[in-house]
Amino acid sequence: MTQIESPKVVKKKLFSPIWLLPIVALALGAWLGIKSIKESGIEIQIHFPSATGIDVGKTLVKYQGLTVGKVKDIGIDEDLKGVNVKVMMDYRAKPFLNKETLFWLVTPKASITGVEGLDALFSGNYIAIQPGKGNAATFFEAERQPPPMQIGTEGVMIELTADKLGSLDVGSPVFFRQIPVGSVVSYRLDGNARVIISAFIQEQYARLVKKNSHFWNVSGVKVDASLAGIKVNTESLASILAGGVSFSSDDKAPAAQNGDSFALYDSETSALGGIEVSLTMNDGNAIDKGTRIVYRGITIGTLQSKQLTATGVTALAKFEPEYANLLTSDGLFWLEGADISLSGIKNPERLLTGSVINFLPGTNANTALPSSFALQESAPDLLKAKKRLLTITSTENMGLTAGAEVRYKQLPIGEVLAVRLTKDLSAVEYQLELQPEFASLVRSDSYFIPESALSIDASLDGVSVKTRDMATITKGAVSLIPGSSDTPLAANTRLSLFSSIDEAKQFFARQQRLYFTLTSVDGADVSQGSPIYYKKMQIGSVESVNWQSKTEDFAIKIAIDKQFQPLVQKPKVFWRNSAVDVNASLAGIDVAVAPLQGALKGSISLGLLDSSTAEPNTALKLYESKQLALAQAQAIKLTLPASAKLAAKAAIRYQGHQVGEVTQVKLNADLTTLTATAYLYGEYAEHFSRSDTEYHMVDAQISLAGIKAPETLITGPYIGVLPGKSNQKANHFQVKLVESSYANVSEDALKFTLEDSNLGSMKVGTPIFFRGIKIGQIDGYSLSSQGNSVLMQAHIEPQYSHLVNQSSQFWDASGIKVDVGIFSGAQIEAGSLETLLAGGINVATKETTQAGNRLSQGAVIKLQHKAQSEWQEWAPAQ
Repeated sequence: MTQIESPKVVKKKLFSPIWLLPIVALALGAWLGIKSIKESGIEIQIHFPSATGIDVGKTLVKYQGLTVGKVKDIGIDEDLKGVNVKVMMDYRAKPFLNKETLFWLVTPKASITGVEGLDALFSGNYIAIQPGKGNAATFFEAERQPPPMQIGTEGVMIELTADKLGSLDVGSPVFFRQIPVGSVVSYRLDGNARVIISAFIQEQYARLVKKNSHFWNVSGVKVDASLAGIKVNTESLASILAGGVSFSSDDKAPAAQNGDSFALYDSETSALGGIEVSLTMNDGNAIDKGTRIVYRGITIGTLQSKQLTATGVTALAKFEPEYANLLTSDGLFWLEGADISLSGIKNPERLLTGSVINFLPGTNANTALPSSFALQESAPDLLKAKKRLLTITSTENMGLTAGAEVRYKQLPIGEVLAVRLTKDLSAVEYQLELQPEFASLVRSDSYFIPESALSIDASLDGVSVKTRDMATITKGAVSLIPGSSDTPLAANTRLSLFSSIDEAKQFFARQQRLYFTLTSVDGADVSQGSPIYYKKMQIGSVESVNWQSKTEDFAIKIAIDKQFQPLVQKPKVFWRNSAVDVNASLAGIDVAVAPLQGALKGSISLGLLDSSTAEPNTALKLYESKQLALAQAQAIKLTLPASAKLAAKAAIRYQGHQVGEVTQVKLNADLTTLTATAYLYGEYAEHFSRSDTEYHMVDAQISLAGIKAPETLITGPYIGVLPGKSNQKANHFQVKLVESSYANVSEDALKFTLEDSNLGSMKVGTPIFFRGIKIGQIDGYSLSSQGNSVLMQAHIEPQYSHLVNQSSQFWDASGIKVDVGIFSGAQIEAGSLETLLAGGINVATKETTQAGNRLSQGAVIKLQHKAQSEWQEWAPAQ
């Protein structure tokens, strides 16, 4: 019997090893692809001014001698101002391609200071790179010159400032004790005043540069030739050819850091030791670089430089180190040269060597030095602090010049230092200096008189001739008259120089009078000597009349006899007197004639005020008339159009009350405007002299409604005024030909605008009626900004403002309206007689006025031409 084997079930494996081969191949391919992409390089673009020295496929990019890229392509930029060089950079250079990274072309360059880019001489030009910080970038602007200090270079970079570059150049060595320790790497201009030189000190010598190091130029050969001999100085052969810089070092000072700035001196002498001081003077005559500073015949310093400033000349001087302790805050400097006089020549050697600067130490050794010292033109006067300085004045020069003697009993006690005009050019001013021992002679009533070189006194008794010395003839002289007062002269008090003793006595007699200054809008027809009257009795006179340009008015100085002092201590006013004053009225004609002297020279009257009405602490004014004076009026200026019909004596009125008057009207030079001089009565001036006060012309207006301002038909036009609210004061105003809209309207009135296609019979003053009662009026009108309608400014009186609201209708009720129809017949509608003659506007309101339908200020409402029948039936309870 055949035995049948049962089938064997074998489980199939889920993963066969054969699949490892394609997976490994796929991973290897992906890795190779990623590596190829990663190592393919980074393309950047560098902008150069030209492609000279750059070849596609040849020029390399190097960093520290290592090739990191190659030029791929060169193209001209869009504005034709250079070329764009495409470079393929090594992928490992990606971290260095940032915004502040620098590129520049390295080419061989030979100069006196050495050879640069020597490696490019054999390998060809290449592009150097200096990595920088910032965000990643792919476009760069090439540097024209290599950067002063490359990253990776150890050492210290400093800046030197100098007035000029001299023979220094890039590569010029920096010496320390004649050993080269660095070099100049770049230079640039700082504005137009100085040069900034960048120098690099090598790492092993960087510690030698300290915060207080001094640098000086050792370029070329320095020759110092003077009467003392010839001195030749040079650092080394290299500094003669290429220039150079040397510096000093202080072991105790802190080390310098990158970017520290130092001054570059011309020589070692200027750089090392001593104290620098600044000297100021009016001009630089007789001094120059090298001028000696001398103390007791010993040279203690020299002048380093001088330069022009806005106020004069400033010189820089340096004290030698061993004499630096002589310099104090109160030290004195003055210029001294050879002194030639009739007695001989002092310091004749200075005719050849030039002037010197003399120095005198002070006593304030512990006080900080000032920023500068004044260089005086002559030796200081050591007794000057004890001398007495005086200022005297006269109306004209009395023949005195600077250097004239001041005498007392013909003995010299001082001299005249200066003669000049006063600041206001009204007098001559003399500056005097008295010797200390004679200072006590000057008292409060002292004065001076000039001495005559030749004095002739002729009389019946004979002729007396007196002459003075030669100094009096050439320079003049002045004598002191001490006076009799025991009161010392107060500080800063000016004394007078009189032409004679008689003039001095007259002057002191005038001192017994009381003086006042009056301000006037014009000269008031008075002059020096014009009399001052009180109740037609002369009590004083006018001293002077002067124009004041700042305030554009006149200052009239008056003198009152001292016996009337109790009179002028009371509240007072002044006014000008007319030669003839005519006052005509229905009662008759009153003619007042001024005294003859006052009529010829002009005169002023004094009046007294009631103390209860007088304004305290007010400046004295000269009024046009007695009426204005007693009212304490305030002067103002008004400007009007030339067409205004305004005359002198016209009133200024507020709501019919006169608050001022016009005194003068004149046509201006432009022939288009008038200027009126007017006065506001004192009690009203406060309200109507504010900057926003409104002045307008008021003239008669005749219409069917009547005559407005009828009084002007007799008195002529006058000026209306509305008070202002501003806190600022003014005295000059523009006058309008008509008053502005709402000028006389209450502030709480309801103001709005009616709009119509044309003005019709409407005008200023046209009434607004509600059930036949006037509740408002038209205040003004104007064209709309587009010119297609007329806007009429109107108002409703405050007590009637609740009668109108947004449901109100306004219609023209002027004249007679006739409506004729074939079938309806003729309908005639007319208002009151007033509306027939002057026009009018009716208003009807449909709804009761509430908070939600109130008419807002400034609302614009359409003016209807005809009333609808239902409007006249509206009668809501208000």
